[in-house]
Amino acid sequence: MATAWLLLPGVTAPIIGASKLPHLEDAVAALNVKLTSGDLRALEELYQPHPVLGI
Repeated sequence: MATAWLLLPGVTAPIIGASKLPHLEDAVAALNVKLTSGDLRALEELYQPHPVLGI
């Protein structure tokens, strides 16, 4: 679910660190996850944006 959220417009560079084949398979499976508006509300409810560093 988290990877599917990162694939939505607005995130330009999700970083997937797969050290085992099942991790990669899970990441690819996120392409088929369709998040509902309720899912998005639940995920974004506690999210706190952070400033970009190093610029």
